Amino acid sequence: MTAIKHALQRDIFTPNDERLLSIVNVCKAGKKKKNCFLCATVTTERPVQVRVVKVKKSDKGDFYKRQLAWELRDLTEVDAKDANKENPEFDLHFEKVYRWVASSTAEKNSFISCIWKLNQRYLRKKLEFVNVSPQLLEESVPSGESQSVSGGDEDALDEYQELSAREEQDIEGMMEVCEYAISNAEAFAEKLSRELQVLDGANIQSIMASEKQVNTLMQLLDEALSEVDTIEGKLSSYEEMLQSVKEQMDHISQSNHLLQLSSTNNLRLLDDITFLVNYMDLSKGHIRALQEGDLSSPKGIEACINASEALLQCMNVALRPGHEKLQAVKQQQQLFCDLRDSFSRRLTNHLNNVFVHQGHDQSSTLTQHSELTLPKHSALHRDLLRYAKLMEWLKNTQREKYEGLTGTYVDYMTRLYEREIKDFFEVAKMKMAATLPRKESALKQDTESLHGSSGKLTGSTSSLNKLAVSGSSSRRSQSSSLLDMGNMSASDLDVADRTKFDKIFEQVLSELEPLCLAEQDFISKFFKLQQNPNLSGSQGNGSDADGTTRPPHHGEHRHSMSEKDTVRLMMNSIFHCIEVELNTLIALGDKMDSFHSLYMLVKMSHHVWTAENVDPASFLSTTLGNVLVTVKRNFDKCISSQIRQMEEVKISKKSKVGILPFVTGFEEFAELAETIFRNAERRGDLDKAYVKLIRAVYMNVEKVGSESLKTPRDVVLMENFHHIFSTLSRLKISCLETERREAKHKYTDHLQAYVITSLGQPLEKLNHFFEGVEARVAQGVREEEVSYQLAFNKQELRKVIKEYPGKEVKKGLDNLYKKVDKHLCEEENLLQVVWHSMQDEFIRQYKHFVGLIGRCYPGSGITMDFTIQDILEYFSSIAQSH
Repeated sequence: MTAIKHALQRDIFTPNDERLLSIVNVCKAGKKKKNCFLCATVTTERPVQVRVVKVKKSDKGDFYKRQLAWELRDLTEVDAKDANKENPEFDLHFEKVYRWVASSTAEKNSFISCIWKLNQRYLRKKLEFVNVSPQLLEESVPSGESQSVSGGDEDALDEYQELSAREEQDIEGMMEVCEYAISNAEAFAEKLSRELQVLDGANIQSIMASEKQVNTLMQLLDEALSEVDTIEGKLSSYEEMLQSVKEQMDHISQSNHLLQLSSTNNLRLLDDITFLVNYMDLSKGHIRALQEGDLSSPKGIEACINASEALLQCMNVALRPGHEKLQAVKQQQQLFCDLRDSFSRRLTNHLNNVFVHQGHDQSSTLTQHSELTLPKHSALHRDLLRYAKLMEWLKNTQREKYEGLTGTYVDYMTRLYEREIKDFFEVAKMKMAATLPRKESALKQDTESLHGSSGKLTGSTSSLNKLAVSGSSSRRSQSSSLLDMGNMSASDLDVADRTKFDKIFEQVLSELEPLCLAEQDFISKFFKLQQNPNLSGSQGNGSDADGTTRPPHHGEHRHSMSEKDTVRLMMNSIFHCIEVELNTLIALGDKMDSFHSLYMLVKMSHHVWTAENVDPASFLSTTLGNVLVTVKRNFDKCISSQIRQMEEVKISKKSKVGILPFVTGFEEFAELAETIFRNAERRGDLDKAYVKLIRAVYMNVEKVGSESLKTPRDVVLMENFHHIFSTLSRLKISCLETERREAKHKYTDHLQAYVITSLGQPLEKLNHFFEGVEARVAQGVREEEVSYQLAFNKQELRKVIKEYPGKEVKKGLDNLYKKVDKHLCEEENLLQVVWHSMQDEFIRQYKHFVGLIGRCYPGSGITMDFTIQDILEYFSSIAQSH
């Protein structure tokens, strides 16, 4: 073990300036046997650091390496497991517990003893040794003695100590002086002993020679001690004098402290008195204004406003701790509460009287029925806004009275506005009804039936037409006989009358909008509902300003509302009749003419859009939005009614069909709609209606054409699709561009089909002859050899041609013209178009016959009895003669 200790000292600890004091061979408890060494070391430099180092052999086994190190000051407990029996196990408690098994009990005991000694010498914190035999723990030595650990035997710790560099140099120098120092060590030792004795003798002689100087030094020391005693006496007298001065200074300091404390208290008292006087004092002028101020004059109102603000400031002042216990403060607070209560009662009574007087005022409702205007309340608003600051004061101090005033204002203004709005809408209904060319009795009956209704009336929808297809003339007179009771066909209403209705409806909305906006603005300003989004504080929780609780008010639920919700609730109460009256007016307009829904949809959409830009959640925006739903529903109902009437249309069996009434009705609807919806916000609704209507028109044109008995189907479809194509081309409706092209295609197809069907084979025998010729050619007979066929020789061809002289051809064409004239209607004026198409078809057949003659009968000299020029002349003369 000594050899291992020297090797560890040399290889590991000397390079780190450490000394190895004790070593123990250990392995971890409970694991496979992997031996290592625990070493107790101290540093050679100051301050001394004591460590426990774990050293382990390298994997190759040829050298040792340092693995872990712990500071001894971090060790808290050493547990030897058993103090009476030999046991190689022991525990070291650092930041965690390390359990070891030593190779022998003696090595364990030697290591624990070394740890105990190092702890006693170098550490202030004493370790706890558990289950350690008392013989291993020696008593610690006094700190003042020079012993190292115990008994002064440092060799017990330092079994081996290397020489320092200086010591090595001194020894080498001595050995160089004595040549035989190495060869004869005994002689060298004797020589050193003799030199040591010589030096001891010289030291003794030197000490004896210096006895006189020592005596002199002792004498000087005695004199110095006497002088020190003298100085100490003087210092004691000085200290006594300073002690009396200190007592006097302490007394003076205490007096100054008391004076300073008194001055501070006086300043604080003056500050508190000044604070109370400045912030808790209300001038006599303000008190007089609160008690007797004139609330009807501008000067008196201004004085009351200033006084109420001063009172509120005094009541809301933040008192300092202890002020509330002062009797004067309590009296002043009671005075403020009395002034607040009396002034709030006086203000409430005055404003109540103003509201009641305005609610009962009948002058504003005396409107001339010739003028469609609503009374303006700007003067009332201007007068009441003078009290706005007082209302804010009341809101902050007397919430219950503020709620009561709010309810009173809403009640009386509701009555006032209800009278005015009902009178206003009565005038509007009369003016709308006057736009119809109807009898007075019918007009009266309509207006009376709609008077006072809730807006849910729905008159039967007027239509594009309710016509029976009974010929091309006098459709207007026929439609007038098919009118629903109380309704008129759209075609019977003059455009000017519709324009009058549009202006009346626009004026109604234009009058309502500023009225509602002005009232909403007034409510926000007067009742101060535009500043704080939520109410909080003691006043908002059912407490008065003086802290006393009050019972909940019937309007207490408003405290949890936002300011905008409160304004909207008040507006809904005041103007609850607007939506009802608007719906009633809309029902009247729709009953008069379903086309009015177009005007109303555009106007109402524009006003809703304008209101939403101002405030999307305002009363006006919400109300107009609700009414817009009704208008849109009427518009959809108008479209659906027109489609239904298209499906129900019946055709006449005695006269030709001509242009169907719902086709002209769609034209009228589109012309009117394009005028109304120009630059409108709801253009998309019209485009959807267009698509629905045009598809219904197309479907029902096909249906009528199939059911027609007197007029050919192709004529019905040709004329009506031509009319639709012309209408769409003229109006240039972008969303119907596909339908416009479809109408043109259908018109062209049916024109061609009618021409082919009507013209047929005007040269019938000649046509049959050449069909036989073409059949022979198709069977393989060459064209130039057809003339050799018995049935198709030149003689037979001449016979057939002779049967169709020009005069007979012209006569046949004249009969054809009369037939076409009977089929076509006059309104669409397509006779010449059809006649020209028939001319082209006839010429095409003529050219075909001439071509076959030239190819099949070359050089025969056979020609038709008439030429193309003759054909053109026939068609032209027939057209001009009719």
